[in-house]
Amino acid sequence: MTTEQLEGTTVRMPALGENVDEGTITRWLKQPGDRVEAEEPLLEVATDKVDTEIPSPVGGILQRILADEDDVVTVGAELAVITDSSDGAAAAPTNASPAPPVQAPPAVSAPTAATVPPVSAPTVPPAPKPEPTPAPPAPREQAAAAGSVTEKLPRIRRTIAQRMVESLQTSAQLTTVLEVDVTAIARLRAAHKDDFLARTGLKLSFLPFFAKAAVDALTEHRVLNASLNPDVTEVTYYDHCHLGMAVDSEKGLMVPVIRDAQNLGIEGLARAIADKAEKVRTGKITADELSGGTFTLTNTGSRGALFDTPIINQPQTGILGVGAVVERLIPTRQDGELRIDVRSMAYLSISYDHRIVDGADAARFLTTVKNRLENGFTPNDL
Repeated sequence: MTTEQLEGTTVRMPALGENVDEGTITRWLKQPGDRVEAEEPLLEVATDKVDTEIPSPVGGILQRILADEDDVVTVGAELAVITDSSDGAAAAPTNASPAPPVQAPPAVSAPTAATVPPVSAPTVPPAPKPEPTPAPPAPREQAAAAGSVTEKLPRIRRTIAQRMVESLQTSAQLTTVLEVDVTAIARLRAAHKDDFLARTGLKLSFLPFFAKAAVDALTEHRVLNASLNPDVTEVTYYDHCHLGMAVDSEKGLMVPVIRDAQNLGIEGLARAIADKAEKVRTGKITADELSGGTFTLTNTGSRGALFDTPIINQPQTGILGVGAVVERLIPTRQDGELRIDVRSMAYLSISYDHRIVDGADAARFLTTVKNRLENGFTPNDL
């Protein structure tokens, strides 16, 4: 039976986002013969950017599946056929193959005496002179120990692996680290976090302050808010900042983008960060929300790391890593006297494309971010 002969609604692969032409079917949530409601998730699809559920366009009975799990399907291609539930014949799955008939095994007759060959005593060769046996070579791969599990790598994890390697192979990456005193911000948060929560419904973390300082600094250091063309003959300097925010999730690292972050204050950035993170962790982020970034920020300090050397999200020229904020004893001078104070400190690391960004450029950018964090925020910014 051809697709044209099937009565019902043909489900097709929908548009999955800008510059996304295909997706891999990872799991069918319904099987032939199952009842499905309109807008009920029918299958799961993975792309290079995001995993998503495809809803059924109509209610009815899933009559036939036209693409199997692990198939790579282009946008617009046929996925399944759903028939009206009033059609009784539709309830039976049409893609099931009848079981092959069972054939009895051929009869085997007992051997006769004439067919049994005579048995002769085996000839035992003389024992050879004993010599040491060389040890066999060690196996290149050891067998999995009891309890080990081998799983197929998800499409998104394979994509992350591929892009990380491609990023390192594409650009000459270097990382510069600087320490920043965020005691003033810690005191600001402590004094206003309750009012901020009551007004916005959001917890006031350090992250929107780091994001705001970085976005503001990019207006002075445009080489880090830029991209090189593949031939390394042209550079594009952006007049806006579409800020990528690395978000950890069960399916892997994703980088949703906050559009025009240069127009947002602390509250706006806090809302946008919370919204994107929630969408990632609940699987509601779209492919369009994961593309178009011009600069990226990754908060590895949220898991306690002091600093790291993040990999650039191509074709961007820089990525800022924010380490954990920790209290430490720091020597300071006031009125010429040396004092030891407890300060809230953090490390900032900027990985940059050394083909276009020099070490001095990176250091100047970090210094601008540092000055903004240490001296640039007041209650009016909240």
